[in-house]
Amino acid sequence: MVKLSDYKGKYVLIDFWASWCAPCRRENPNLVKVYEQYKSKGFEILGVSLDKAADKAKWLKAIADDKLTWKQVGDLKGWENEAAAKYDVKAIPMNFLIDPSGKIIAKELRGPALEAKIKEIYENKSK
Repeated sequence: MVKLSDYKGKYVLIDFWASWCAPCRRENPNLVKVYEQYKSKGFEILGVSLDKAADKAKWLKAIADDKLTWKQVGDLKGWENEAAAKYDVKAIPMNFLIDPSGKIIAKELRGPALEAKIKEIYENKSK
């Protein structure tokens, strides 16, 4: 069981994805790059799977194949995922950047936009 409050005091990207989602899988190398660059500064990612129970093995294989080293959760209910419903996720990939106080400060950050936003945050923190 993981709670968002476990990440209090950190920037965390909540990443909604699934093993069968080709755009999600194409985005994963970018997430890995940004995570590796900023995890030592307190940046976290929480992966939330929209895979179904029947696809659990594919989900676990995708985590390993894509080298996703951050925490991954999933209730294996597909589009009925409770976290996705709370965040009104209608399409994936979808992500939300949460600040240390728990406020959503950005969403749908992909590719260079994610890297630029995280870089901006950590450059401003060091000033």
